Amino acid sequence: MRAGYEGVVKLLLGREDVNPNIADTFSGETPLVWAVREGHEGVLKLLLGREDVNPNIAGTKYGETPLKRAAANGNEGVVKWLLEKEDILGTTTGGGGYRTALNRAAQGGHYAVVELLLERHHASHNTPDIGYAKTPLSWGCGKRA
Repeated sequence: MRAGYEGVVKLLLGREDVNPNIADTFSGETPLVWAVREGHEGVLKLLLGREDVNPNIAGTKYGETPLKRAAANGNEGVVKWLLEKEDILGTTTGGGGYRTALNRAAQGGHYAVVELLLERHHASHNTPDIGYAKTPLSWGCGKRA
């Protein structure tokens, strides 16, 4: 999965006994988070095109949902794809990530991604992260506490 081989992914997803929502034991990341992390757009399209792929599952080790990872990477195209999913959650924190997608985008100074997330009705402008208690505005003003 990490190599982003679309044919291999398509073949595996064609099997009834393959669950696309199971995290690996190395990083605790789901296949969707791995595809976002590695920037494999073809694999992302395959996964997001399935109804049984849950875009809100956070990894167990790092706590990153696909949206949080895409926001942290500043990947505007992936954020757009994910926001097209009606059931995508953007305000949740938790796991090892401790920040919302908006906090992660603001922390990285990713203007276009922050703009996209602010357009969504559920992207909270004032939600502080758990670890540093910083709001998106605080992150936008400077990376350090």
